Amino acid sequence: MVDRVGGGDGYAAGFFYGLLSGESPENAVRLGWAHGAMLTTTPGDTTMVTADQVRAFAQGGSARIQR
Repeated sequence: MVDRVGGGDGYAAGFFYGLLSGESPENAVRLGWAHGAMLTTTPGDTTMVTADQVRAFAQGGSARIQR
């Protein structure tokens, strides 16, 4: 964990993104926790991860940055 600021907001952003993208409620929750968790690995409260990285992590992948 680098900075815990914004983790809750990151969860909400991922969750609502999932719902608005047509995901099932369960997948929206997964996107929410994945984004909230990944957000705490970067400084500040602005995300530095991509939607593809969040989706991969939410599906059981590694949280390591893939570049």
